[in-house]
Amino acid sequence: MTKKQKKVLARIMIAFVLLVILAFIPATGWLSLVLHLIPYFIIGYDILRKAVLGIVHGEVFDENFLMAVATVGAICLGDYSEGVAVMLFYQIGELFQSYAVGKSRKNISALMDIRPDYANIEVDGKLEQVDPDEIAVGNIIVVQPGEKVPIDGKVIEGNSTLNTSALTGESVPREVSEGDEIISGCVNMTGLLKIQTTKVFGESTVSKILDLVENSSMKKSRSENFISKFAKVYTPAVCFGALALAVLPPLVRMLFLQMEPAWTDWVFRALTFLVISCPCALVISIPLSFFGGIGGASKCGILVKGSNYLEALSETSYVVFDKTGTLTEGVFKVNAVFPETERITKWKKDEETAEKFLLSIAALAESYSSHPISKSLKEACGEALDTGRVTDIEEIAGHGVTALIDGRKAAVGNAKLMNKFGIAYAECTEPGTIVYVALENEYIGSILIADVIKQNAPKAIASLKKNGVKKTIMLTGDNKKVAEAVGKKLGMDEIHSELLPADKVSLVEKLLEEKEKEKRKSKLAFVGDGINDAPVLTRADIGIAMGAMGSDAAIEAADVVLMDDDPAKLALAIRISRKCLRIVYQNIVFALAVKGICLVLGALGIANMWSAIFADVGVMVIAVLNAMRALNTKGLTK
Repeated sequence: MTKKQKKVLARIMIAFVLLVILAFIPATGWLSLVLHLIPYFIIGYDILRKAVLGIVHGEVFDENFLMAVATVGAICLGDYSEGVAVMLFYQIGELFQSYAVGKSRKNISALMDIRPDYANIEVDGKLEQVDPDEIAVGNIIVVQPGEKVPIDGKVIEGNSTLNTSALTGESVPREVSEGDEIISGCVNMTGLLKIQTTKVFGESTVSKILDLVENSSMKKSRSENFISKFAKVYTPAVCFGALALAVLPPLVRMLFLQMEPAWTDWVFRALTFLVISCPCALVISIPLSFFGGIGGASKCGILVKGSNYLEALSETSYVVFDKTGTLTEGVFKVNAVFPETERITKWKKDEETAEKFLLSIAALAESYSSHPISKSLKEACGEALDTGRVTDIEEIAGHGVTALIDGRKAAVGNAKLMNKFGIAYAECTEPGTIVYVALENEYIGSILIADVIKQNAPKAIASLKKNGVKKTIMLTGDNKKVAEAVGKKLGMDEIHSELLPADKVSLVEKLLEEKEKEKRKSKLAFVGDGINDAPVLTRADIGIAMGAMGSDAAIEAADVVLMDDDPAKLALAIRISRKCLRIVYQNIVFALAVKGICLVLGALGIANMWSAIFADVGVMVIAVLNAMRALNTKGLTK
């Protein structure tokens, strides 16, 4: 509990004890009033002060005004203990609500406790701690075991294991070594790392995440906007309704029915009506539900930039994916090797396999190239290359390369290269980039290089369909053959290939038009990671970016960021949003139903002040408890 909450708790206990003592003191008249005013002012002075300040500033109709009028009115009518008790229980409810909100904020702060306090730089052989804001791009920082990585960069020295759970929600550690990219917010677990920064602190991952979470509450959902507008109309309406209840029935009784006006009875009913009408449960629990939903999503490595986007996720029925870097790894890798074993036997060493020999010839021929295909061949070779074996390398634009390897002429490239030298080859029909290899003008095999489908991508598409997504669509600039092969493996409903960025926007526009023709509410989400995806992310109803490897432009344009680049998290985000919306609607229906029943009972004189307290404080406590369930995502991650 905070100091302020402890102070309120102390006031509640003192007022409660005094009220109990007064119940046994046989005081009447002015003495009883004065004695009851002591606990009343102890427990309610801040409410009375806020009510007065609200009137002064023109913000009259709020819960403080309603509570002040109701309790002061009860005391004026001689119900001293009831007036004090109403204020006491109201403060108990407020304390509970304050504690619940504080706990929710602490939970979210703990989940997002990734802000680094300092960065280490080496000066004269010693480490000095400096503010991360002082570190420029290209500077070398040192991260010791147990410390947070303060700024994005590249490892230039050291090996270690990183805890990325605060960013991605995953407990599996990540291994890093020299040459690896590293993002801020991770915790270095084992070895010492030297990192060359690639961004300033303000542009680093950790700063952007914190900014997203801190500003998420500024973008309100339709439900929150409805409740805000509802409260502004509802509160003055019930105030005037209470005034009418206090005045009109006595006048009707007196002028038309020739009966006693019973002013005290009707004024008391009006005061009860005011206490019941207080919209605290709605005003507090709805934003708290969304806040909890955003916090629960953050715990799972899903950053939602506002409650309006969380609400929109629950209505997602179309999901459009970019392919490269979103559904696939976005890097070239050797997927398959097809050696001509009989021809290779006369060239290779006895202990060498035909596959290894084919890869080594291709990698040696490409050893001086920095092309992605060359890199993938070298990586697949899996050992240091003896480039001294290679001479007379010649690159033929649009075809491939030729070189002398151990004095034998090698040709490594596409089908055009084979045709250029009149080499007969076996055509490979697998989707991807095919590298044909020949040695001394004799074809010895082919290598398939392709972008690798992410491990969880098929699961992501299946899970989306299971969660009610009507259509999944893949857009890519790749050729039709590769796109269709990937799309079929994933189970996509539609596949569009060979697209430029402008084509992607046009296709999304058409899908949005198609969606608008439907009578039911539905949203279109676009998931991407590249700079060229930024226009589409902005145009879609919900833009979703990959946060770990995605471009800054994509993350900036997106409404939701998946911090570990796992497309399967999208279905989880939809489940979290739907749970949050269920809680919101439960609170709205429950609060309005109980309020409505109690308002009718209060107007008829059946409900007294104690019923009013349940309708106000009781409903608020139940609604807040229900709202806190939005933080819990355990059952949704399975």
